[in-house]
Amino acid sequence: MTLKNRSLITVDDFSVGEMEGVFNLADEMAESITNQLDVCKGKVMASLFFESSTRTRLSFETAMHRLGGSVISAVDIGATSLAKGESIADMARVIGSYADIIVIRHPWEGAAKVVADYSGIPVINGGDGGHQHPTQTLCDLYTIRKERGSIAGMNIALWGDLKYGRTIHSLIFALAKFSANILFCPSPGLEVPEHVIQKLIAEYGGDIEKMTPEQKAKTDRFPLNAIYTTPNQPHQLAMMPGVDIELELKTGLDALYVTRPQKERFNDAEQQLKDKYPVVDKELLKDKSFRRAMVMHPLPRVDELAYELDSDPRSLYFKQAAQGVPVRMALVSLLLGMKDTKITENETSAPKYEYPIYKQDTGIKCPNKKCVSVQATEIRYLKPDFKIVNFKPLTLRCNYCEHGFEPKYVASTEWHEGMLVSKKYHSAGSHWSQHIKPENLLIFNSAKDAEAAGFKADIRVKKEAEANLSGT
Repeated sequence: MTLKNRSLITVDDFSVGEMEGVFNLADEMAESITNQLDVCKGKVMASLFFESSTRTRLSFETAMHRLGGSVISAVDIGATSLAKGESIADMARVIGSYADIIVIRHPWEGAAKVVADYSGIPVINGGDGGHQHPTQTLCDLYTIRKERGSIAGMNIALWGDLKYGRTIHSLIFALAKFSANILFCPSPGLEVPEHVIQKLIAEYGGDIEKMTPEQKAKTDRFPLNAIYTTPNQPHQLAMMPGVDIELELKTGLDALYVTRPQKERFNDAEQQLKDKYPVVDKELLKDKSFRRAMVMHPLPRVDELAYELDSDPRSLYFKQAAQGVPVRMALVSLLLGMKDTKITENETSAPKYEYPIYKQDTGIKCPNKKCVSVQATEIRYLKPDFKIVNFKPLTLRCNYCEHGFEPKYVASTEWHEGMLVSKKYHSAGSHWSQHIKPENLLIFNSAKDAEAAGFKADIRVKKEAEANLSGT
């Protein structure tokens, strides 16, 4: 099996077997990193970093140079035609005619998908807003695998900003794919977004047990909020009422993955949260739960990870960064078809879900203001594109940024006898959401949009509107 001409936008784009194939080739390249100059000779990589970056950008560019290829770059939106109002699609088409592969980082969530859709060449997502950062996840998994040999069944704690940390969102799904147990340890107010949790449960199975206030109190400086246990492992960490958390963690953690507060993504009300951010230091790591835990961090760090830990043999964050070069060398050479690797598929760990697609133009927009699909320069050509991931309650997931939301109203393209009097719209919470065939489903986010399309409110919607007006 080959990865030639594939793109990597989210961790869902690669199966476990394909990731293992990248790791195997990375092992080979790491052993002779200076002897790969003929692998991508004559190939050009476009390095488009429209948000600040040190490790990701330089490791990709180093990787391409180590492979004997060339790099063209753009690192400032203000110095490109995007600042003039050019669409991402047009930019992608042009750069796709200059280069053989694109690596892009962009503040809009879903921007990398648009580039992949329009460029005609392989695209690698170097981070799109708070959405995902799949190559950082490859580096993280590779580090764990190198140190421990396996990922399945490991207890891995995710610490800090779990709301905006794109590295976290990619890592959550990848760890679930590899059958690890995940302990969520967020800084207060920066918990994992609900749409991420819902996707985790729906597509990867397993259980999520949330901590009670009493259980949280027992963890002291360990801000454990919830635990995800893989369906392929015994429920080792079941948080049942009355169970002592200290006893449940007696086996200890295998890894503590620390993240900085993503202050640049905080809204005004969240700015104060950085002052309450938990710190990982020597004192914390004295706890027996961390006795054999690898300390990891995608970097950069600010104040959440003490410098005194740099000399601790459990600290692997600089090794993580260094291993980004062979991992990205392997990835680039595979996507360009210049190398191949043996890929062994594990069907149980590569969930594939085929959801109904909703593309009707009924005024529905992604509610995520950072999604590429709602930006002024992009709405000229990007049409609504959602998966219907649930019918009870009706839930859509944006195909660009993966945010999930529940719309308000539904109707059908096949109303009774085609008579206007029977052309009704209904509450999305009614039975109609499940009874209308997906191919006939029309979804509206406001009564105004439904009525503009020629539909009239059904009795239930009218009663709800009257009740809201009367305040009852």
